Amino acid sequence: MSQSSPQGRVCVAFTFYRLRPSAFLLEAQERHRLAAQFDEALNEASAHLGILRSYSLVGLRGDADVLLWQAAEAPEQLQRFGAALRATELWAHIEISHHYLAMTRRSQYIDTHMHQGQDGARTTIQPAGSPYFFIYPFVKTRAWYALPQEERQRMMSAHIDIGHKYPNVKINTTYSFGLDDQEFVVAFEGDSPGEFLDLVMELRSSEASTFTLRDTPAFTAVAKPVGEALALAMGLV
Repeated sequence: MSQSSPQGRVCVAFTFYRLRPSAFLLEAQERHRLAAQFDEALNEASAHLGILRSYSLVGLRGDADVLLWQAAEAPEQLQRFGAALRATELWAHIEISHHYLAMTRRSQYIDTHMHQGQDGARTTIQPAGSPYFFIYPFVKTRAWYALPQEERQRMMSAHIDIGHKYPNVKINTTYSFGLDDQEFVVAFEGDSPGEFLDLVMELRSSEASTFTLRDTPAFTAVAKPVGEALALAMGLV
């Protein structure tokens, strides 16, 4: 499947799954069988998507075990993918703890000083394949949108300059205006949780950050094939 729609934009979903306690009442052999069936169904259903990446949150977050990052040309393809997972036997032992829907678009604040870690000029999803994934929904204050464009650009340029200092952290910003409860979903790929922590701490000092209304919940995840992520979640390793 092409990664871009006729309008040059794609739909993006971030779905967080949690294993219900009932899964751990099953014998290990049965858990292995259900995990393998789910993995097979997911691989088949991924034909509906342009992008699928999986991550583990076991031990890192109390309300989620597995994250699936999906991108498709249209919402209906995300629906077909989700429906296929609901047809598996493991679905009776899974719940969705968080789900965020967004789309790509070109950032209005990116100019000629963009570097390879910034995605603002692209409307496709191009994962870097980094070992760590950091994600949170994001909402700005209404006062931000009342500012003149030139003033917002000045603050965002300074904000972006901070990001230049951390070239190993790649940002993937998607937009949710009118589509979901947040305005943006901000997702970062990186090689080091410590480097990402330092980046976020420094971003807090930027003038633009004073217009942040909400940027939680925040998630840290480790890239894993779905089979490995399920094995961790189900206590099979």
